[in-house]
Amino acid sequence: MRNRFIYILILLLLPFAASAQVVTLTLENCKDMALQNDPSVRNAHLDVLAARAQKQEAFSEYFPKVSLNAFGFWSLSPLLEVGIKDIIGENELSEVLGALIESASQQYDFSPIYKALKTGYVASLSAVQPLYAGGRVATGNRLASLGVEAAKLQQEIALRDNEASVEADYWQVVSLEEKLNTVSILSQLLDTLHKDLSSAVQAGLAVQTDLMQLELKQSELKSGLVQLKGGIRLAKMNLLNSIGQDYCFLPANADSLKPFIDDIVFADRLEDLLPPQEYYIPEEQLAASLNENQLLDLSVEAKKMEKRMALGEALPTVGVGASYNYSRTINERANGTVFAIVQIPISDWGKVSRKVQRMDYQMQKASNDRDYLSSQLLLQVRQLWLGLTVAWDKMMVAQETMDLAQKTVDQLTGRYEAGLVPMSELLQAQTILRQSTEAYIDSQIEYSSALTAYQSRK
Repeated sequence: MRNRFIYILILLLLPFAASAQVVTLTLENCKDMALQNDPSVRNAHLDVLAARAQKQEAFSEYFPKVSLNAFGFWSLSPLLEVGIKDIIGENELSEVLGALIESASQQYDFSPIYKALKTGYVASLSAVQPLYAGGRVATGNRLASLGVEAAKLQQEIALRDNEASVEADYWQVVSLEEKLNTVSILSQLLDTLHKDLSSAVQAGLAVQTDLMQLELKQSELKSGLVQLKGGIRLAKMNLLNSIGQDYCFLPANADSLKPFIDDIVFADRLEDLLPPQEYYIPEEQLAASLNENQLLDLSVEAKKMEKRMALGEALPTVGVGASYNYSRTINERANGTVFAIVQIPISDWGKVSRKVQRMDYQMQKASNDRDYLSSQLLLQVRQLWLGLTVAWDKMMVAQETMDLAQKTVDQLTGRYEAGLVPMSELLQAQTILRQSTEAYIDSQIEYSSALTAYQSRK
């Protein structure tokens, strides 16, 4: 009975033990998890691998092309039938020789008609080494190298955007949790005030109206707490889904791999934020170092390479090769051959010239796009810097407003206790303090996000 009681007690306490498994995540933890689970990051890595494979594919063009060929046949009747008349034609000599051969064939039992090629096969091994292909092989390899560089830059952009997205989602959760703490502290203050005011009402030192106003404010805060808790869960769900962290909504179903969502804690908080001047980088220097700007340069260079590839189609192709073949058709024999190939396109010159002209237009278009988009990138850097300075100024104003609201609440609390101001005025001041504190928290998050956006362009 004792063992049975202990077993039942363990079963009853197991859900509570599971729900107590707290999972702590830092901002760096979330970024690392997102790198492993975000599809855009994984796809960017696959693009790099594909570009490297394409580079190796282009490099193989430097080596000889080796091929093994085999051919066999069988026919209903021989493909070759030759008689004496097929050799010397219809004449008196062929008639005489034909009669002699016919007589000898009957005497020695052979056919007067030579027949061959009813069955046979041919096998050959060949190797061709290109010596010159209009520069297309070397240009193709340089173009493939550009593709690898472009894929790496795209991967860095994907990583940067992913980190910025995770950081924004992370601070969104932190912001809501800080607001929840603010409302909780204010709710505790009102609870203490409610106890004092209830005693004062019972003693006839305060009116019932003040107590009702206080209780209405408490109900308002409780509603705000419920909304904030729901908002925190939604923000957590958005972040956890993006980083690949599993979770559940029932404490009884929680385990180490699938914790209860409220037991997932985000440890980082905003540290002391420095003014924008501490992070300034010259605009032109920052814009020139952007991955997007380097991609624009690569696009222009790629168009130049494509033009050279098109031009190479009109140039001669030179190669050497060797082959070895074995055949068994009319007779059985093996043979080897060395050869040289020179191919000069003539009829395609007009077509290639138009293609080169088209590629030249595309190259000019890519150059124009680069110049325009480079100026847009410089504008983007300036906008990021402007947004950073504006966010800092807003945060300073919000901090001043919050400090002033705190002083007002402190003063009105003392005056209310002295009976100099009504309850409604104190509650209104506390509401303003809560709103100004939340506005300050939002301004901190906004400045941190603006700083992340600016620094991510380094």
